[in-house]
Amino acid sequence: MNEIESTLLNHGISLDDIQKAKSYQARVGGSLEKILMNMGSIDEDLLPSIYAQLLSAPMLQSKQIELWRPPENRQELPLEFLRQNGWLLFALLDKCRVQLLTFSPLNWNVLQYLSHEAIDYECIVASEADFNILDLKQSHIETSPSESNVLSDIEEERLREMAGEAPTVNLLNSLMTRALRMNASDIHIEPKANRYRVRFRIDGVLQDIDLLPQSLQLPIISRLKILSGMDISEKRRPQDGKIELRLANIDLDVRVSALPVNQGESMVMRLLRKDSLSYDLSTMGLASDTAVMIKEDLKRTSGVILLTGPTGSGKTSTLYSFLSDINNENVKIVTLEDPVEYQLPGLTQVQVRPEIDFDFSAGLRSIVRQDPDVIMVGEIRDRETCQIAMQAALTGHLVFSTVHTNDAPSAYIRLLDLGVEEFLLNAALISIIAQRLVRKLCEHCAEPASDAKDLEKKYQLNKLGKRFNVLDLRLMQASGCERCAGTGYSGRIAVMEYLRCDDQIRMIKKDDQFLASANKHNREQGRRDLFEDGLLKAMTGVTSIDEILRVCG
Repeated sequence: MNEIESTLLNHGISLDDIQKAKSYQARVGGSLEKILMNMGSIDEDLLPSIYAQLLSAPMLQSKQIELWRPPENRQELPLEFLRQNGWLLFALLDKCRVQLLTFSPLNWNVLQYLSHEAIDYECIVASEADFNILDLKQSHIETSPSESNVLSDIEEERLREMAGEAPTVNLLNSLMTRALRMNASDIHIEPKANRYRVRFRIDGVLQDIDLLPQSLQLPIISRLKILSGMDISEKRRPQDGKIELRLANIDLDVRVSALPVNQGESMVMRLLRKDSLSYDLSTMGLASDTAVMIKEDLKRTSGVILLTGPTGSGKTSTLYSFLSDINNENVKIVTLEDPVEYQLPGLTQVQVRPEIDFDFSAGLRSIVRQDPDVIMVGEIRDRETCQIAMQAALTGHLVFSTVHTNDAPSAYIRLLDLGVEEFLLNAALISIIAQRLVRKLCEHCAEPASDAKDLEKKYQLNKLGKRFNVLDLRLMQASGCERCAGTGYSGRIAVMEYLRCDDQIRMIKKDDQFLASANKHNREQGRRDLFEDGLLKAMTGVTSIDEILRVCG
């Protein structure tokens, strides 16, 4: 076993994965570590530390990025050749010795050149993203955000040139590739304290990723605006756009939002992957009793099933799972969405367009005339949309939709506030499901909760376990490892509160006592609220009490 294989083993890469990569390398060629990264065995962020240990070389520190200024090329090095191979002149140590920065320290072309020219150098290892930051900074060291809100033709043309140059393109591509590898749903790029902060939303939680020099703000913003079809010269008004691209062998839809703020513009990218999409009830982590009740509802041929919860609670994904469960060649399913995030085979999906007065209510009136069996309305926002949806349910359609409320019973109050008649709700509603998403503990590093006894007592977990036949308590807590980026969590599951709109619920008067009465009835039926459903998942070791308190507390 050679030195690089030993180093890989020391970083937790399995011998089996190394053997598979070597077999592939023997057939196709390429570097072992890059093959392992493409296999998913090595995270891109782990590569610099592997290289640093292998070569006994220092790693680039975040403080060095902000302070760095490109040195003069007194050694007459072929800078373009080095840059194309992932190397960069970082500093001049003395008259004869240079410091080179690289994210590809085993590049044979560069190593052969440096050896042939007898160049005395010291190597610093960096991630590809940090390399691209310095590369871009080298290209635009004097670039800074314009104080004016109006750009001249010359300034606008310069911005377009900067946006299309290799350093800008590489930096943005590397950030998006990194976000995909970390399973991020959103990328936030925003000005903060004379820097440009990059954050990823992973499993619903924002995580700091990088700090870019503010001089890179205009090239990045300009690149995003051009790709997403925005007005590059407009800095005063919010803008929205869309990018369709293929990156790291993944087809992506990227929804881009630009918002003017005090120090520049905040850019947010929502990453919508088109590959490996699976909407399956069995993967949602539903409790068995909740799954049984939902499957019973999905067999109905008419009525309304509502999902409630805040933005980002997974309502749309759950609706897609419901539709996938009932989708077959004998059923016509039409959806009305804003926007259509994912294309599902077998469904007729319609995008609302408020700018031409084709909103949810207008779209729903048109959909009903298309002879559907099942209708999905992305969101009920107004009285007219709600009334049409309820009436469609009463005329033989199964209707799915969402509203924004804190729990299931509150959906009644919300719809009544919109002006919908109580008798219409009582006649049409089948069930209401409140949902949140909680992070799952990383299966590689989760450990028994140190305060398990205190938690059992504080939240009366033994009593709750007896109610729902969970007698073996496995309280766990987050730890953190390389596989979960030190967070202790990986992936998410749904926590749900189910309310069946049965005869007893219909008979309860929808006044200021309704919420208490509905919750009491649900409890008498052996059901639980969001917090209790979360506690049950924590009791089985799927998530932690801390996570349940963060989301449902």
